[in-house]
Amino acid sequence: MKFRNPPVLLFILSVLSLSIPWTTARTVSIDRFLQCLTKYPHPAHTIQESIYTPQNSSFQSVLVAHINNRRYSTAATPKPLAIIAAKNESHVQATVLCAKHHGLQIKIRSGGHDFEGLSYTSDVPFVILDMFNINSIDVNVADESAWVHSGATLGEVYYAIAAKTNVYGFPAGICPTVGAGGHFSGGGYGFMMRKYGLSVDNIVDAKLVTANGRILDRKSMGEDLFWAIRGGGGASFGVILSWKLKLVPVPPKVTVFNLTRTIEEGVTDLVYKWQTVAPKLPKEVFLRAQPQVKNIDTKGNKTVGVSFIGHFLGTSDKVVALLNESFPELGLQRKDCYEVSWVESTVFWAESPIGTPIEILLSKPTEPETFYKGKSDYVKEPIPKHVFDSIWKKMIEIEHIYLDWNPYGGRMSEISESATPYPHRAGNLFFGLYYSSWYDEGIEATNKYVRLTRELYDMMAPYVSKNPREVFQNYRDLDIGANQDNKTNFETATLYGRKYFKGNFDRLVRVKTMVDPHNFFQA
Repeated sequence: MKFRNPPVLLFILSVLSLSIPWTTARTVSIDRFLQCLTKYPHPAHTIQESIYTPQNSSFQSVLVAHINNRRYSTAATPKPLAIIAAKNESHVQATVLCAKHHGLQIKIRSGGHDFEGLSYTSDVPFVILDMFNINSIDVNVADESAWVHSGATLGEVYYAIAAKTNVYGFPAGICPTVGAGGHFSGGGYGFMMRKYGLSVDNIVDAKLVTANGRILDRKSMGEDLFWAIRGGGGASFGVILSWKLKLVPVPPKVTVFNLTRTIEEGVTDLVYKWQTVAPKLPKEVFLRAQPQVKNIDTKGNKTVGVSFIGHFLGTSDKVVALLNESFPELGLQRKDCYEVSWVESTVFWAESPIGTPIEILLSKPTEPETFYKGKSDYVKEPIPKHVFDSIWKKMIEIEHIYLDWNPYGGRMSEISESATPYPHRAGNLFFGLYYSSWYDEGIEATNKYVRLTRELYDMMAPYVSKNPREVFQNYRDLDIGANQDNKTNFETATLYGRKYFKGNFDRLVRVKTMVDPHNFFQA
């Protein structure tokens, strides 16, 4: 199995005509790297306790605990020479400096949810710098802020905020096991983005370790680097130790609901109208449309049902009245709604039943459950109604797939494309995720579902963004372009880099060249 460089700006070192040193890494002894680690002072924790090699009985369990996609947990998947489960800043600094000195590539892993396994695989000798132990969270309600270490999960972030306050929250994703480090550095969107924007729009400081082992905060790193790590892929520039979040006001009670309609119940007409209604609703309303294949009967007949999943920063009476005026076809009623606290709404979005204790936010998997392939798109004009029939037909053919369609508008349309590296702002109706997942093992099953997902993606080309066809950094996708064989080519990187970052790619290149001129960090 061949793994390619990921689509972050990082491959720009060819601009300086510099070669990547990792081609010689195969001759380097991992023993010398490990010996190097012990030469640095490590207060509080000795680094030996954090080192896992294939000879260690816990190596496999530590490796798979933060692999989210079973496609990258097979016998053919390249394995690290060692895992450094850092417990403090000095462990991170030593790992960076020793890997650099001994010509080893490091992969920085927070939650392990990278779609293409890029935070824990490589096709050259590498070590994993695992951040899961560096996961403390310090919430300061008086300052309306929270310092979050990169190894914390989103569930832990939400739980920690709720332990201190019920009138503040933070706009981030719906999956509680996603690591904060990767989520924030790629943009981070969630059910409050129409009110408050992305996660990166609400980050006010950060600390990172550079390729030279220095620890910098916003003031010492400068505004260019601080800009770049908020949506440009932080692991391309350094190791993000922690982020300072600006908490946002939330009411004591919010309203959530989930209404599902099928093809037979006229869902095509509903989705067609949803495209233009959802982006124009008040900022406090987030109304996702989520198509998914469903069984009609026990004979194997299938249909598509679309779940209209809603979140309103207010009471149920208000959102029912609002949607019955702007989207009466949906038929939302008071009995469909649940009034819960903000933190309870994060449990709802994680697909747990209403009333589930919020402690479930602290749960973590011990190994990957499914194989999957994800892709992303941005839609700027309403999709013609007849096209939805083709989408439903293709989804039924794929069977194990769902789509997430997330409405834009609101705050997302007010923030400049260049405010952060994330450029997908005004002009979008909604953002879409294609997500196929399966349990069948073997390369034949994988090839089948990947091929079918690509076919649906290709089919959608006339109806989504163009020149470039935009994609989301948090949903990295090697199909849209990658440098081959771990070699940097600026022209190749530019072609797909602009799909992720549009006009911001050039500034990211300049920052990368400035802060990591020898291209040590390859996320």
